[in-house]
Amino acid sequence: MRHTEPQVQRTWTITELAEEFAVTLRTIRHYEDVGLIAPERRGTARVFHTRDRIRLQLILRGKRLGFSLPEIRTIVNMYDEQPGEAGQLHYLLDQIAVRRTELDRLRRDIDETMVELDRVEERCLEDLAALEPGEQAQRCSQRTRSGSARDATRRS
Repeated sequence: MRHTEPQVQRTWTITELAEEFAVTLRTIRHYEDVGLIAPERRGTARVFHTRDRIRLQLILRGKRLGFSLPEIRTIVNMYDEQPGEAGQLHYLLDQIAVRRTELDRLRRDIDETMVELDRVEERCLEDLAALEPGEQAQRCSQRTRSGSARDATRRS
């Protein structure tokens, strides 16, 4: 009969997780305060286990994707509740579709706003040219340079 040693589980400090995920200590504490993560306490020290680290990773991914903390809570908590990971993935797919729709709408709004700004800018330059014909040539060359950079940025 072999005697096996209990496997020691890897843990992290709040500082280690903050550095790994490039967030502040305050951010991690906030997620703890709102109940998204629940590290073990040893005195005043927080000890983060693999589950906490994974939850933090999911929280930060959700934030990058534009989800609110309540939406993230629903997704992350599904790992601990029924229907389990499949249910979480279906919910996440639904939320991704909603987020894509919102972002597509925002993109259209931004594109329309940029076109309108270009029209207003062009009209202002034309009106200015009528009022100040000598100075317009210099301003037009400056606008052309900045407009070309802006257009290139929009295309990329």
